[in-house]
Amino acid sequence: MVMKIAGINFDHFHMGDLLRMAHDHPDAEIVGICDEDPTRMQDAIAAFDLADHQVFTQPEALFAATEVDLTILCPAASKHGDWVERVAPFGSDLLVEKPFAGSLAEADRMIAACDSAGIRLGINWPLTWVPAHRMTKRLIDDGVIGTCLEVHYYGGNRGPLWHVADKVERTAEDVEREKPRSWFYKRNEGGGSLLDYLGYGTTLGTWYMNGEAPIEVAAMVDQPAGLEVDEHSVVIARYQNGLSKFETRWGTFTDPWTHQPQPKCGFVIVGTEGTISSYDYEDQLRVQSRDCPEGKWVRPDPIPNAMRSPIHYMIDVIDNNRTIEGPLSTTISRIGQQIVDTAAIAATEKRTVKLLA
Repeated sequence: MVMKIAGINFDHFHMGDLLRMAHDHPDAEIVGICDEDPTRMQDAIAAFDLADHQVFTQPEALFAATEVDLTILCPAASKHGDWVERVAPFGSDLLVEKPFAGSLAEADRMIAACDSAGIRLGINWPLTWVPAHRMTKRLIDDGVIGTCLEVHYYGGNRGPLWHVADKVERTAEDVEREKPRSWFYKRNEGGGSLLDYLGYGTTLGTWYMNGEAPIEVAAMVDQPAGLEVDEHSVVIARYQNGLSKFETRWGTFTDPWTHQPQPKCGFVIVGTEGTISSYDYEDQLRVQSRDCPEGKWVRPDPIPNAMRSPIHYMIDVIDNNRTIEGPLSTTISRIGQQIVDTAAIAATEKRTVKLLA
């Protein structure tokens, strides 16, 4: 079966990456793309050789013209709820690019809309597909480090405007010119490093913690003069068994997919019987255990074909009529969103806040 895939709303440049995955998948076909601004689709039209009849400015017209099995949505964070509610009734499963939403209330609207339509909703966190991060979860599940007590996350890059689809770099002049227009730098559209990147740490962290939620959250942000949003946040979450730390940074010295900055971007997990360090895009992870307190390097297992990318995963889920699991699931992602919302309040009110329900 060839999976019919559509891409709707190009607010987030990750749309190009996701469409690339669909284009390159042997069992997938891009049947349509849609954005209210035709100019934002030109690169995709050229890259994937799309015909005029596959390009739309209104999703209603797209769904009237073709069958769709999976819809990719890449709106600005604060518009995820509106777009899911608009598209869900057409009946295709949805893959929404991170973050989950601009708020917990919006995330709950998305869940309700998909439940009402009887469709699956997956939230794509690109770090989910890093082999070392997946191996970390397997080692935790195998009991290698005992019970997970702490998650330490440092995540970010030089900034969201320094690159476009396929990680094509832009210049400093491009970045400064784009900042006033970009939703990434608008508070009311879900911009800022905390809302953009904290969900990576809190969602994968929740996955590593086997679905455990914290009790309370404290946070501090740095908001440079002249900007509406933060470019650096430090969040501390208190769990039943201890503290975890989640830090986000726009403005790292280098991007982690080219040269790891210092501090390195990624995760350090502390358990009752050992520790694991797993850094973004690296091909090995470091494991300490009672049997090997000096630590050793571990190579990740090869990733099964169904786990190579979010497109591979969603196609496998749909083909086999399975439930979405792990970081893409609304169960895990919702806890991540609870922490994000609580952290935003804690940073604004400069106090520790009980986890939002």
